[in-house]
Formats: sequence, C-alpha cells, structure tokens
Amino acid sequence: MVVEVSTSKTGKHGHAKCHFVAIDIFNGKKLEDIVPSSHNCDVPHVTRTDFQLIDISEDGFVSLLIDNGNAKDDLRLPTDDNLLTQIKDGFAEGKDLVVSVQSAMGEEQICGLKDIGPK
Repeated sequence: MVVEVSTSKTGKHGHAKCHFVAIDIFNGKKLEDIVPSSHNCDVPHVTRTDFQLIDISEDGFVSLLIDNGNAKDDLRLPTDDNLLTQIKDGFAEGKDLVVSVQSAMGEEQICGLKDIGPK
C-alpha cells in the first residue's frame, strides 16, 4: 500500500524522479522505490475474499469453505497475535466465523475476521 509519493524536479541530466514509500500488505515492512516520472509503474491487483472457517488443524493450517462447497486447505493461521487469538478463541467457543483473505502477486493471507453468530 503506497503511503507517500514525492516528485523531484527535472535535473540537468535526466528526468524528474518519483519517490514511492509503501507498506507491504502481508508483513508490514516499509519499502521504497525511485523511478523516472516518465516511466510506467506496475501495480499489483489485490483482492479480498471472505470464507467460512470450517476447521483449524494442529499444524496451524485452516480449512475454509469455498462457494462451490469444496474446502480450501492451503492457508496458515495469521501471524498477527491479536487476530490469531480472536480466531482461535472464537473457534474454540463454537462460533461461526468468516475470515477475510487478502490475495496479491501469488500470496494469500488471512487479514480479518467476522463473527456471524453461534453454531
């Protein structure tokens, strides 16, 4: 997610430059890039999809219900302690939970939680 953009003036030997500061949506790390203002920039396509949580395995993987009725079993629990606790506690209490999964550039991660009530 881009949080800051600044542009330098055209120099004696080249183009004006754009300085981008961004925060990685998956790990929170700060990233920076400087590119000529006349060049194109690649922009990732980010999607967010909600899935009902079916199960949590002992090795930290979750089982999610896909719209077609199949299970999605290739995602791990999130690393964010607050979200992890909410998911584990809600599941242990028998609540129906829906997790939001953010996808971009071949990566996926659970980024949110909704409680849709008791089972």
